[in-house]
Formats: sequence, C-alpha cells, structure tokens
Amino acid sequence: MRILLDTTYMLPAIGVSVKRIPEDTAIKLIEAGHQISISEITIFELSAMGAKHITLGTLTPERVSRGIRAIVHDDRMEKIPIHDGSVLLTAFRLRRSLNDFVDCLILSSAINRSDLLSTEDRDIQNLGEKELLEIIQTTNPEFKIQNLASLA
Repeated sequence: MRILLDTTYMLPAIGVSVKRIPEDTAIKLIEAGHQISISEITIFELSAMGAKHITLGTLTPERVSRGIRAIVHDDRMEKIPIHDGSVLLTAFRLRRSLNDFVDCLILSSAINRSDLLSTEDRDIQNLGEKELLEIIQTTNPEFKIQNLASLA
C-alpha cells in the first residue's frame, strides 16, 4: 500500500518524541512492504519544530540537522514536491475546508499520490465536507485517512 505519513510520524527522526508514536514507525511500515512517502512541506515543518526545540535548549542543531538529512537522503521514502501542479490545485480546493494550508498540502499530496494518509491530526480526520468527498471521488476514489492505530 502507498502510505503518506504526516509530519508527526517523522518527528522522532529529529529527536522529538511523540506519545504513542514508535520512533521507528516509517521503518516498520517499509519493512512490512508499504511504499512510504512524505510531502516536502514536512521537511519544512520538521525544520521549524527543530528550531523551536533548539531555541528552548532541548535539542542541538546537529541533532535536528542529522535527522533531516537522514530523511532527505532515504531513498526508501518518496518526497512529494509541493510545487507539483495537481498537488497545488487540490490544496487550493482543500483550503475551503481546512484552515491550515500546510495541512492542505499534506492531504493533497496524499490524495494525489497515495492510497492512504496516516495522520493523528483531528482537523484532517474529522473532515467530512462535501468538497473533500468530491475531491476524493474525482481524484482517488479508494483513498482513505487513518491514524496509526487504525493502520495496524
């Protein structure tokens, strides 16, 4: 299955632990035979979150940089460009239903290039808007949104 992982699952790579999210989530999914991808905007989000932790003194710049480099250079994970035409066009449509444009880009990347978006984001999980259903039906009718616990 082609799974796009939301940013939350990548945070352990830069040294940020997340309750109920195993540090090796992406690796385990790859080993289980899934094709894993992330949106390139996730790399920005990881950098921003890393900068916050560096400022607070809870992470070092080297740790954050090493984690981001590991993700960028891991060829087992596809990185979906945010400038892709179909990703951008769908994100613009999603913006009517979702306030956070970064989330729009992540959801759009998943709809256009994956079978499933794995996310813990309640705003995305609770989207039931007519617009979203229409986008999914016309773009990728088999597409699903699930959290990690539902995926297992």
